[in-house]
Amino acid sequence: MIEHELFFLGLLMEGPKHGYEIKRLIEEELLPFIGLKIKSIYYPLKKMERLGLVNKDIGREGKWPEKFTYSITPKGEKIFHHLVNESFLSIERPYFNIDLALYFLPYVDKKIAKRRLRARVIFLSRIKRDLENLKQNIKPTAKHLSVILEHELDLVDAEVKSITRLISTLE
Repeated sequence: MIEHELFFLGLLMEGPKHGYEIKRLIEEELLPFIGLKIKSIYYPLKKMERLGLVNKDIGREGKWPEKFTYSITPKGEKIFHHLVNESFLSIERPYFNIDLALYFLPYVDKKIAKRRLRARVIFLSRIKRDLENLKQNIKPTAKHLSVILEHELDLVDAEVKSITRLISTLE
């Protein structure tokens, strides 16, 4: 939940937002750059409200249904700063789905493994192309998103290099 708290609190650092606006920001701006999967925005917001990290204001305009506006509290700001600073130093060994298949590589037909690994390199090349396209379309004011994309491009390059080396050992 720590990543979710950092995520939502960070969005609210810019100022109060309606639930719909938070959802739009997640879907349109953040999902291409982060690996978090958010099923519901309201459950984590409700939990953070109970913890005193966000406030929920209810408003209504005319005959429209009630709108909830969320804002960060001073306690939420303190937690946000703590979480973001801790995240810079948080290091977890990355786990890739392919690692499990590589564990069982001695039991796999080498021709099939090479074919699949070559396909993986092609797929990674497409991901790299998509990341590069995303990078070209970033607004100049969103420099922080370029930093994320550079990091992801470095990771894709490292995996391509590793898989290519592995393929050569299967010759």
